[in-house]
Amino acid sequence: MTGRSLSRSRPGALLAVGLCLALAPGCRRRQLPQAPTETVSSASPSGSASVASSSARASAAPVAPASAGAVLAPPPFDHQRVELVERAMGTRIVLAAYTMPDLDAARVRAALEAAFAEIVRLEALMTTWRDDSEISRLNRAAGKGAVTLSPDTYAVLDKSLWISRASEGVFDVTFASMGKLWKFDQDREARLPDRSLVEQARRRIDYRRIALEPATREARLTSPETQVNLGGIAKGYAIDRAAAVLRRAGLAAFFAQAGGDLYVAGKKPWGEPWRVGVRDPRGPDGSAFAMLVVEDHAFSTAGDYERSFILDGKRYHHILDPRTGWPATASRSVTIWAEDALTADAIDDAVFILGPDKGLALVESIDGCGAVIVDAANKVWVSRRLEKLVELRQQPTEGI
Repeated sequence: MTGRSLSRSRPGALLAVGLCLALAPGCRRRQLPQAPTETVSSASPSGSASVASSSARASAAPVAPASAGAVLAPPPFDHQRVELVERAMGTRIVLAAYTMPDLDAARVRAALEAAFAEIVRLEALMTTWRDDSEISRLNRAAGKGAVTLSPDTYAVLDKSLWISRASEGVFDVTFASMGKLWKFDQDREARLPDRSLVEQARRRIDYRRIALEPATREARLTSPETQVNLGGIAKGYAIDRAAAVLRRAGLAAFFAQAGGDLYVAGKKPWGEPWRVGVRDPRGPDGSAFAMLVVEDHAFSTAGDYERSFILDGKRYHHILDPRTGWPATASRSVTIWAEDALTADAIDDAVFILGPDKGLALVESIDGCGAVIVDAANKVWVSRRLEKLVELRQQPTEGI
């Protein structure tokens, strides 16, 4: 998490959302069908996919003319879409839901505001851009002693260690121990670091230097060189907590998005499903090469296109392989489908680094997970759990 600024706007009826999916061993490549004529809604630059939205007004069957004394059927309820667009955690936050007979626009907006406030609260705990955050305090105590964490920060660190072990260390929140050799954020610089410095810094990455004590919620970094950054996983947790706020407010049909992390709840009030587009990693902003019907599931996308630069005909990006200290080269994008956003966010980077073979094996080993991968050669892979759910519309765009 790197962002601190907040901005407020109220766009129209189309929103961008992120999603990510992966394959498993034995999964076969899908043949790409002829692209349908349906138009895919455009996504914002910060989104990894798009949610296609139709009119919020439910259609009703014709009502026969009333005879004298007949009881007229009530008119169909006009479901209004309410949307909140903000900025937090270094990315665009989009929350949207519909009014219901017992939930007017004011109550829906209040729920969206409360969900966004929860995201801001979690950012304050886990960002490295504030000296008073829990992660900043943990980093300052590296090699010295333990720090007591909130249940939220502890849960995210614990999940981080779970995926580190499951992925044989290719996902590792101690990547921050490398320092600022690579510059992909506000300080972006199209320059390669010295290879000897990268190799020296890479050796400081090791998730096994994080020690957690469940009984006291204490965390300790056992080496003074170890630093932690939760930017690769915390947004998924924040989306889950925002979704919990919306459910407690009585909303059953909504979506919550933070950049490439998304949770979609239920169907639209009149029964139409949400449809999500998987972003074309080399296509224009908002383009999608695949579509998917989504209900009560989360998505997270890892792509090499958001924070990157091209130098001497090669793309360099922010997803670093801890085994080399250099940008991973096996994939262009990975979209993970899971029952919760924390799990999806935890897995996408690992699958991106591992590539189709090992990445799909990891996905298939986790209950309720699926994936769509665009590999380094621009081939599309779809996991078994998603084979009947994903509509491949076209081949992803070629390019560097």
